[in-house]
Amino acid sequence: MNTRKANNSALIKILGTIILIIGISMLIPWTYAEITGEYAAALAFRTCTPVTLIVGLSISVLFHSDHSRFRSRDGFLIVTLCWVLASVIGMFPYQLSGETNSWIDAFFESTSGMTTTGATGISGGITSPSLLLWKALSDWLGGMGILVFVISVLPALGISGQSIVRAETPGPVYQKTTTTAADSARMLYITYFTFSLAEFILLMLSGKMTCYEAVVTTLGCISTGGLAPISGGISSFSSLYVEMVIAVFCILASVNFILYHYTVTGRIGQALKDVELRAYLVIIGGATVLCAFSLMQTDAYDFRHALAEAFFQSASMASTAGYVKTAGLIWPVSGQFILLTVMIIGGCSASTAGSVKVVRILVMLKLIARNCIRRIHPRSVVAVKLGGNVVSAPMASNITAFLLTFAGIIGISGLILSLQGVDMETTLTTAIAMLSNTGTAVTHAGTTGDFSMYHPGLKLYLCALMFTGRLELFTVIILFTRNFWGKNR
Repeated sequence: MNTRKANNSALIKILGTIILIIGISMLIPWTYAEITGEYAAALAFRTCTPVTLIVGLSISVLFHSDHSRFRSRDGFLIVTLCWVLASVIGMFPYQLSGETNSWIDAFFESTSGMTTTGATGISGGITSPSLLLWKALSDWLGGMGILVFVISVLPALGISGQSIVRAETPGPVYQKTTTTAADSARMLYITYFTFSLAEFILLMLSGKMTCYEAVVTTLGCISTGGLAPISGGISSFSSLYVEMVIAVFCILASVNFILYHYTVTGRIGQALKDVELRAYLVIIGGATVLCAFSLMQTDAYDFRHALAEAFFQSASMASTAGYVKTAGLIWPVSGQFILLTVMIIGGCSASTAGSVKVVRILVMLKLIARNCIRRIHPRSVVAVKLGGNVVSAPMASNITAFLLTFAGIIGISGLILSLQGVDMETTLTTAIAMLSNTGTAVTHAGTTGDFSMYHPGLKLYLCALMFTGRLELFTVIILFTRNFWGKNR
């Protein structure tokens, strides 16, 4: 068997593994639907789950990988195909249960879950508890990346997964925590699961949540999907304790997971010295103070309540979880602008957060500072450094290209979404919400994460934005270039 055929076989095997994982995950909401007597949802899962399991298992068993090694092009192609396939399969429970009125709405819900965007295309959102649990599970699977989980088992399939990691893992750089990509992936998932368990226990200790509500909230929070278990949102629990637990875990989930490995292995000093982590905490702290000051100017909040509200919203938006505590986000314009800013910045690299990432912003600021110095001293040689390490010219170029592309996509998307006939503020913030995977637009139309007002065709475009943002822009964009499909790629 030649290399190309071996890679095709390995690709199909990976797709089969993805299908199998989704099928196994469907068992949980199916069981819940049967126990709670949700007839329509249970019937949908009775149809979807067995078929998904059988297809996934059959493909995994029938196709052989023959110790294939993937090239860069294979990695980008596999990542995109797997995320689209996961969203396509995940949409069937929504449509077959009658929860959505069209396949496009069902695909929007599934894409929103798998990309951890947390938005909805259904007016009023999902009402079936079991389907909401399925969306929360989709968030959780998509949070660290379904493929990162697959990579942890790739050696058993006889496949090298490093090129896939580089294509899928959020952030400008992927660092291995151990000697192999598979061991690194397993370590990341252990941390991910540990945080999930810890938050669930803390939420249950509040006495304000049922077990179901704590599970859905945890799955939505750790993945930074921002999914709330009830229509009234987090404010319905009327608990400062619950809000602070959610805010803290939003921050923890949006910090570089590699730093947790350093901490566990006794390198806590190295973790605390991380420039991106320090900058991220400063951004959240600064946003909290500024938002609290903004709220206090309205005379609707005293200092304590303003600070609590500001911290919750700043952590939520900076982590791209997108929780909104106050219905309609009735905030001063200055506060909304601050939240929009931290939403665009996003969290740290190698975390579950989306958007631009703090490290890219830091490099951009360093480049601006260097340019200012060279304007004054044209012959000077000024290296761009981050944490004492020199940022290479190719890396600086890649980050500059990413930021320009991010801004360009938002501008073009604003123009496309304007076909809906809504105001410019709504179109631009919707584009940012989708591309950053926050799922919450800082306007009256999007603060609840409800984008049902958009035309079906535009909803498909929003799905494309969610995929593009989740896969770091270029993973998707390069698929549409001629060079990518060249014979030697």
